[in-house]
Amino acid sequence: MLNKIPKYWICQIVGWGTSLAVSTFFYLTLSVRKVDHFLLLITISVLLGIIVTHLMRMVIREYNVLNKTLQTQIISFVILTLLFAVVYACADVAIENIFNLRDMGGPKISLSNEIARTAINNFFLLFIWNLIYFTYHYVERNRRHEVDTLKLQSVVKELELKTIKSHINPHFIFNALNSIRALVDENPTRARTAITELSNILRSSMQAEKLETVPLERELNIVKDYLALEKMRFEERLTIEMEIDEDTLGQPVPPMMLQTLVENAIKHGISKKISGGTIKVISDFVNDHHELVVQNSGQLNSSINEDGFGVKSTQYRLNLLYQGKATFEIKNINSDMVESRITMPVAAIVNIN
Repeated sequence: MLNKIPKYWICQIVGWGTSLAVSTFFYLTLSVRKVDHFLLLITISVLLGIIVTHLMRMVIREYNVLNKTLQTQIISFVILTLLFAVVYACADVAIENIFNLRDMGGPKISLSNEIARTAINNFFLLFIWNLIYFTYHYVERNRRHEVDTLKLQSVVKELELKTIKSHINPHFIFNALNSIRALVDENPTRARTAITELSNILRSSMQAEKLETVPLERELNIVKDYLALEKMRFEERLTIEMEIDEDTLGQPVPPMMLQTLVENAIKHGISKKISGGTIKVISDFVNDHHELVVQNSGQLNSSINEDGFGVKSTQYRLNLLYQGKATFEIKNINSDMVESRITMPVAAIVNIN
């Protein structure tokens, strides 16, 4: 049953219930002056406390205070505590007067002084409530951040291992070496270049760098080496096009993400067409975002395999890195062309060190 009650309301009930119990205990054991209607007054005060603090929470959430800068949060913390302490006091004093519950045995106190005195008492109570509320969310946010960090490190490591596996796959090595062997006598210069390209790819795959992002230029160099080797295998069956805005070359991108999309384009698009096709890589700024696009000849099946490593890892890494501010889309754009599009905030990345 308790599992169905939100944690917030459990804390409210336990917290204010404890306040009610403590106040009653001290009144019954230590108070030397009898207060008329004490239990009713303290119960009204506790119920008002629950209502006022809940309204305060609604204001905090409505104005997204917890996501503001630390300085703004502190200022908001103080202002909200003062404001709702006065609201709390006015409501408390008003109810006591309306139902004639005020203790008339003590010295006469004006209404304004009574509100001021009650507001001061309530300020310290709400200060403690706010302190607990803000501290809890600060700790919870840091905990979620650490969990996201661990998830990101895990998926990056998984990606590195899978990329290494795909590049050291015997079929990939066999095809590359066969192409190079055919060039040794025919075109020694191209053969030496191909060996360098293969070396670059293997070195990149086996480097265990703990980076969330790399400059696009670095990622593109690996993609170009990969496509150059595939060009040897497919020859005239593969056409490669690059439309790269030079201003985007310094933009941070998740490592091996573009490489994964290009590999998938070759594997699921070009290699399945007898006549081959075109691979086109585009990098540009669109509407204050950095767009990476890979287009390839072919057609998607009626349903995309969401569990496929390329699609799954791309979506997962973008969500972790950009907190929902980046998108990934793969679709048919005409009868013989598939497009994978990544849209990321310009130069915005979550750095986790």
